[in-house]
Amino acid sequence: MGRTALITGASRGLGAALARFLAGQDFDLVLTARGAGNLDAFARGIRNGGHRVVAVAGDVADDGHRRRLVAAAETLGGLDLLVNNASELGPSPLVSLSELPLPAFERLLAVNLLAPLGLVQAALPLLSARQGLIVNVSSDAAVGGYPGWGGYGASKAALDLLSTTLASELKERGVGVVAVDPGDMRTAMHQLAFPGEDISNRPLPEVTMPFWAWLLGQARNDVTGRRYRAQDATWEIAQ
Repeated sequence: MGRTALITGASRGLGAALARFLAGQDFDLVLTARGAGNLDAFARGIRNGGHRVVAVAGDVADDGHRRRLVAAAETLGGLDLLVNNASELGPSPLVSLSELPLPAFERLLAVNLLAPLGLVQAALPLLSARQGLIVNVSSDAAVGGYPGWGGYGASKAALDLLSTTLASELKERGVGVVAVDPGDMRTAMHQLAFPGEDISNRPLPEVTMPFWAWLLGQARNDVTGRRYRAQDATWEIAQ
C-alpha cells in the first residue's frame, strides 16, 4: 500500500520543496495553493516524473475547499501525512500590533490557525485509519516577540499550542502531531517581510530536507507532541 501526503501552500517555497522530496520517497500527493496556474504547472512537473499527484487550487480558509482536499486524498486510497504549511504574513511592510488592522489579523487567524484545525478535523478519519502524522508549520516568530511580527507570531504561537493539545488528544488513536519551525529561508513570503531588501543570504527551503528525512523515519509515538527546529544540527526523540 502506497503512502499519501497532503500539503497546503504547495506551489512554491517550503511546500514545493517538500512535495518534490516526498515524491522522491514514493508518496502520492494531494497539493493545494491559491494560484491555480502555478499549482497546475508545478504538479505537472512532478507527474512527469511518474508520480501520482492531485492538484486542487483554492483557499484553505474555505471549509468546502478543505473537504475537497480530503476527498482527493480518498481517491488516492487514504492519508498518511498532513502538512499544514499554507500561511499568510499580514500587511507588507510589516506593521506593529498597535497599528495592525483587525480584519487583517482575523485573516491571519483564519489561514494560519483555523484552517489547519479545520483540515485536521476533516481529515482525521483518514489519518486515524493509517495512524498518520500531522505536521503544523510554525515559526520562530511564535516565540520571538519580534517588532512587526506580532500578528503572524501570535497565530503561530496559537498553532503551537493547538499542536501540543492535539498530540495529547489523538495519541490513543495512533495519530502523531508535531510543530516544525523551518527557520529563515529564501522564500516569497520572507521577501514580503523585507520588501526591497536583499535576502539572498538566506538558505533555500531545501536546506530543511535532512530534517524531513529524519522525521519520517521516526515512530509516531516518539515524536508526537514535540516542536522541532528544522535547521538545527540534530533532533531528538522523546525519552
